[in-house]
Amino acid sequence: MLPKLHMLSKGRYRVRMGEGPQDIAAAQALRALAFGTDGPDCDQFDDICSHLLVHDSRSGTLVCCFRMLVLDGGGDVGRSYSAQFYGLSALEDFQGRMVEMGRFCIHPDWSDQDILRVAWGAMTAFVDDNNIEMLFGCSSFAGTETTEYLDAFAMLKARHLAPKRWLPRVKAPDVFRYAAKLRRKPDAQKAMRRMPPLLRTYLMMGGWVSDHAVVDRHMNTLHVFTGLEIGAIPPARKRLLRSVAG
Repeated sequence: MLPKLHMLSKGRYRVRMGEGPQDIAAAQALRALAFGTDGPDCDQFDDICSHLLVHDSRSGTLVCCFRMLVLDGGGDVGRSYSAQFYGLSALEDFQGRMVEMGRFCIHPDWSDQDILRVAWGAMTAFVDDNNIEMLFGCSSFAGTETTEYLDAFAMLKARHLAPKRWLPRVKAPDVFRYAAKLRRKPDAQKAMRRMPPLLRTYLMMGGWVSDHAVVDRHMNTLHVFTGLEIGAIPPARKRLLRSVAG
């Protein structure tokens, strides 16, 4: 069964699912602009994912995009982009459909917070339309230097580590084992200022992260595996997301 998404419009933005090579190429071009890569940002996962596109309805500009890979259960988690970097054998026992959210980006010339809200509304609609029970992906910090993110990592260690039953294992050759190394008490304000917006939203919904960050020099990022069990999202937060998605 092909993934579904009903059309979503909020304010000046509309979200739709990409259709065909032209839409995928537009998403790759926006990703290249946002991530600072030379040439289109593309990989082998683009052909097996659903691509969600957020347009400004006034100008037609593509202002945000992300992709989703639907998996029928934890037994398929090895097919995911994240499985290249993390040992995900613990998630193989997860019962229920999963979706990997990846390559999320917003046009660097656009700073309207409604874009992120509409994107999460679309994600919520996608999850509801396709009976998804877990959302996961890699949440990225810009650059590969850990120093400026120590409070953020200390906060992740203190409050947001994955349950042991789902905890990803180290697989990548270059990692920052922040949960084992950091002994500092986080400064909450500094931590939240340095936390990527996408990750911050995951955490507000009850998401959890790996106990280490992968140093990805190809993408010039540090990233943590991030998971969110849909059933664990606080009811008030679900109502808010569905009010955007409705």
